[in-house]
Amino acid sequence: MPDLLPHTLLLLFAAAFLAGFVDSIAGGGGLISIPAMLIAGIPPLMTLGTNKLQSQFGALSATIAYARRGHVDLKSQMPMAMMASLGGMLGAALATFVSAEALRMLMPVLLVVIAVYFAVKPNLSDIDGRRRMPAFVFGLTLVPLIGLYDGIFGPGTGSFFMLAFVSLSGFGMLKATAHTKLLNLGSNVGAFLVFLASGAILWKIGLMMGLGQFLGAQVGSRFAMKSGAKIIKPLLIVSCLAMAIKLVSDPANPLRIWLGV
Repeated sequence: MPDLLPHTLLLLFAAAFLAGFVDSIAGGGGLISIPAMLIAGIPPLMTLGTNKLQSQFGALSATIAYARRGHVDLKSQMPMAMMASLGGMLGAALATFVSAEALRMLMPVLLVVIAVYFAVKPNLSDIDGRRRMPAFVFGLTLVPLIGLYDGIFGPGTGSFFMLAFVSLSGFGMLKATAHTKLLNLGSNVGAFLVFLASGAILWKIGLMMGLGQFLGAQVGSRFAMKSGAKIIKPLLIVSCLAMAIKLVSDPANPLRIWLGV
């Protein structure tokens, strides 16, 4: 494990708290936690594995908070969470075989599309709309596919779940957020098990940051339940655009050549 100074550990804890807060509302917490670990000098593979460990605490914390207020029924949604977990496990196992360059090019475009969708779609609120896909089909197709993406790459997973729940399941913004956190937890667990088998986990750092994630998600989920769509929608749009900018700013992203950057 890297020999980190106390102030660096404190900054990692603070980054995890902020990541948990943001992720519990709109997703995109990895945009904060992963760069923080890389800046601290943690090797990339261990950063990814440790991030899966600590992010589980944030997703679990938010899931518990939303479930306690009745925004998600854990028992009825458990099969979907298991499908997300299987997708995350398979995605992490396939990560070395999938072109990271192609994903880096595609993801910023998709994230901008999602941001535009939520920005221009009228009547987005916490009230449920019309379901366009049966729950059984949704759980067998989109849930494991998004979980697969989470295991392979990760950024924007929560945004993809949100888009699917709002546009196809007809969920209101708050209900979609609550269900997204449960499925995020599932895909994180699946991917984590693969990283665990490879030994790419820094336990002390991961558990310390996990505590920060747990506390941040408690605060964030309560904030979301109090404000609903009024805060979830703008933060989701900002999160999507921030992730897109972060991915495009990566010097290794081939999309920079296409954009002439």
